Amino acid sequence: MLDTFFFYAFALLTLGGGILTVTRRNAVHSAMWLIVSLAGAAGLYLLQGAEFLFAVQIVLYVGGIMVLFLFVIMLVNLDEAAKMRQFNKQWWVALACVSGVGALVAYFLRQGAGAFRLARPPQGAPILEGNTERIADVLFSEYLLPFEIASVLLLVAIVGSVLMAKRKV
Repeated sequence: MLDTFFFYAFALLTLGGGILTVTRRNAVHSAMWLIVSLAGAAGLYLLQGAEFLFAVQIVLYVGGIMVLFLFVIMLVNLDEAAKMRQFNKQWWVALACVSGVGALVAYFLRQGAGAFRLARPPQGAPILEGNTERIADVLFSEYLLPFEIASVLLLVAIVGSVLMAKRKV
């Protein structure tokens, strides 16, 4: 009963924070609501027994990356960007692109529906390694390339924000 309450509370935090992130006009308010959404996701990780992912979510994403985002938002001149024209009159092109991508996703999901079956756990000795060891094993074997790409993208974002701030000074 208590687990169900916490699940719905954290899910509400995650969904509400995500919706408010994309609907706020102020970039700082959007970043703050993203922090709320990430904290809700961390709570969901904790309910699933993934303590390592909970800690990483709080320390790395909420504590580190969101502070970096807030610094970048503060360094960029938002008053100048607010005065510029934000949208053009080509909403129909965007709608056509979104519907095309949606059709492709639906097609590929329908074609690969057999791949979404959950495998039954092996009937044998219990796994003795912990959650952290399993995450590290999968992260550095199967997902090494996306991990490295994400680290390079974060490095480029940091260098870009420093260069943008240096030009303004």
